[in-house]
Amino acid sequence: MKRILTTTGLFLGACFLLSAQETGNNRLVIERKMVERADSWLVVDMTVDLSSLKVASDRSIQYLPTVRRGDSLAVLPPLIVNGRARHILYERMDRDRMENNEFEVYRKNGTEQRMDYHARVEFRDWMKKSELVMAIDTCGCGWEAIGNGEASLFPINIGEPFVLAPLMAYITPEAEAVKVRAKEGSAYLDFPVNKIEIYPEYRNNPLELKKIRETIESVRNDKYATITEVSIKGYASPEGSYANNAYLAEHRAKALSGYVQGLYDFGSAKMMIDFEPEDWAGLEKRLQTIDVEAKDELLAVVRADEPKDLDKKEWKLRQVAGGAPYRYILQTVYPALRHSDYVVQYKIRNFTADEAKELLYSDPKQLSLNEMFQVAQTYEPGSDAFCEVFEIAVRMFPDDPVSNLNAANTALQLGRIDQARRYLAKAPDSPQKRLAEAVALLLEGNLDDAETIFRALENEPSVKEQAIYNQQQVKQKREELN
Repeated sequence: MKRILTTTGLFLGACFLLSAQETGNNRLVIERKMVERADSWLVVDMTVDLSSLKVASDRSIQYLPTVRRGDSLAVLPPLIVNGRARHILYERMDRDRMENNEFEVYRKNGTEQRMDYHARVEFRDWMKKSELVMAIDTCGCGWEAIGNGEASLFPINIGEPFVLAPLMAYITPEAEAVKVRAKEGSAYLDFPVNKIEIYPEYRNNPLELKKIRETIESVRNDKYATITEVSIKGYASPEGSYANNAYLAEHRAKALSGYVQGLYDFGSAKMMIDFEPEDWAGLEKRLQTIDVEAKDELLAVVRADEPKDLDKKEWKLRQVAGGAPYRYILQTVYPALRHSDYVVQYKIRNFTADEAKELLYSDPKQLSLNEMFQVAQTYEPGSDAFCEVFEIAVRMFPDDPVSNLNAANTALQLGRIDQARRYLAKAPDSPQKRLAEAVALLLEGNLDDAETIFRALENEPSVKEQAIYNQQQVKQKREELN
């Protein structure tokens, strides 16, 4: 039996569990009764106690459970209670209970005896407000027994399912006066020993220079972008004297800056050059990730505050474990420490909501969070399109507190509670976050804790309306469950 279960809208078949009732004087006792709607069916489930029923060996009693409302009725499979001789005859007839859509049981008089009755009938609208009755046929009259000596078992009241639809509190992201973006990378250029000139065809330089050109051109070719600054920072490895490394790092950075300026006209954009004579931070980071002899001793030298003289520090590094580890890192680690980092900074013009709507799916990196929020406002709150905007926003701004809070709200509206909690972990404490946490509890069925939080938020102006409304959601859910 398939049951419909959603999170923002919870559809449950109406269910009624009543105390035992008797049907007429035949002492048939219905201990447990349940009626529910499951998809397109009305399902009836009962436990029948036969213990007080006495049936003569040659007699048979047929019970006809019937759903009735006025002149409309639907008869469920009969329950046939046979005495011993009748049961033997029934068995000899080799009747197929399933094929004949009936329940048959042999009554063993004087013993405690129960059986489960489970049947279904196609659901009709009139059944929403109806009753389940039991007709008793002791004469084999069949349909004529219906309406003659019926016993009413219980009313059926299946209303429209309550749909949980809590209100969320979204935060409007601050608008960016100027949308500043940046693309960055590292180039590992090869220079002949102690040379500062760039040789475009030397060793791996064609590939490294291509990476730089592609980064710059990706911004230059963007019709919405304007380059505002290009910065280059050169690094050398600790090998050799600090003074010589400072000279190499500075002038190699200047050489790369001259190379790119010779290719492009950057207009009024700033050109920034910086250098780090020896990349000791990079050395420490790389040592942590490789397997090398005396690794801890190497790291201890790198991290030590003394000696201040970096040439002496490098000398100490060479002495670790007889020099073998240093020779290894000289070949495997130092080449990566000779690099030039570059950053292309640019600004993007602002967009109208219509422009932003087009870019949202084609090139969302052009948009600010505020522009994405404005796109969302053009859709029906809670709709698929509305929720999708916030899912895109959190992918583009994965660490932004506002994007995570708003994405958590849409996740809850879609019933994705675990996903919502992951987003909320990146959102700072706020009334909006506490409201979302309470909604998660509500959707999980923790009504008491959810209500406590909603009540506490009544005094928060930013979420007061949502908190009061959501308390009504709690109340309606309780009424449905009861």
